[in-house]
Amino acid sequence: MHWGLDVIELEDVGYNYGGGALFSNLSVQLAPGSFYFLTGPSGAGKTTLLKLCYGALTPTTGRVRAFNMDVRGLDRDQMAYLRRRIGVVHQDCRFLDHLPVVENIALPLTVSGRGLQNEQGNLQELMTWVGLSERRDALPPELSGGERQRAALARAVILSPDVIIADEPTGNVDWEMSQRLLRLLVELNHMGKTILVATHDMSLIRAAKNQVQARVLRISNRQLQLAGADL
Repeated sequence: MHWGLDVIELEDVGYNYGGGALFSNLSVQLAPGSFYFLTGPSGAGKTTLLKLCYGALTPTTGRVRAFNMDVRGLDRDQMAYLRRRIGVVHQDCRFLDHLPVVENIALPLTVSGRGLQNEQGNLQELMTWVGLSERRDALPPELSGGERQRAALARAVILSPDVIIADEPTGNVDWEMSQRLLRLLVELNHMGKTILVATHDMSLIRAAKNQVQARVLRISNRQLQLAGADL
C-alpha cells in the first residue's frame, strides 16, 4: 500500500449540529485491512461520523485525513480520487428506478469515465458474487430489501475501493440476509479491504466474531470508545 499507516484518521474531531456539539475531541485511526463496527444509541452521531470519514461532511473542529490528504481542503480531482478509494453503502440505498439493476450498479463506472464495454466481465462477476445475476434486468422497485442491499454493496465496490463504509446495511433485512451481507463484507476484508460498518445490531457483531477479527467502536455521550480491542 502506497500511503501511510492509516487509511482514515480522525484527530480531535468535533461536529456541531443544530447549535450543540454532536461530539467533540474524537480521535480514531482506521488501519489498512481492518474490520470495524461502529455502534451506539440512536442519535449518537454514527451516520455523521461515517460522513466525516468519507468527506461528505467536514468537521467543526479537529481534522480528518484520508489517504494522507486533509479532507477539508480537497479540490475536485482529489475528492474524485477519494470517492474512488472509499465505497459507501448508504442507509437508504437510492437507485434510478427507470434503469435496470445492472446499470444502477455500473453507474460509478460511467461517472468515472470508464467505458462499460471493457468492464462487462467484471460486472458479470460482481453480479454473480452478490447473487443478483438472475436479476440483472429487473428494475429497482421490483427488488426485495435484501436484493437492494446487495445491489448497493455491488455498486459501492465496483471501482475496487480500499475502504468500504456501510451504514446500517442490515437494518431492513431478515437475519438470514443479514448473515449473507456480513459474509460478503468479511470476504472483502479477507481481500485486504478496510471495512467500517455502523450497526445497532449486537447479534450481527457477535456473529461476525466467528468469521473475522473485528474491532468495535462505540459512540455515546459525545465520545468514542474502543469496546475491547477485539470482540
